[in-house]
Amino acid sequence: MMEIKADTTVCIGAGMCALTVPKVFDQSEDEGTVVVLQDEPPQELEEAVRRAVTLCPSGAISVV
Repeated sequence: MMEIKADTTVCIGAGMCALTVPKVFDQSEDEGTVVVLQDEPPQELEEAVRRAVTLCPSGAISVV
């Protein structure tokens, strides 16, 4: 099982994560930074989460 880590101090608010996997990621209304909705997403979303990590231009998201 994967675990998602997000660093809001690194996030630039591009929103690629929220666009790629809206069931797992959102953006803060105040700062526009990443909000993780599911720290441990179900297995069927793991491939999409990995894609979101790759697409993140600031490298603010990682998986363990």
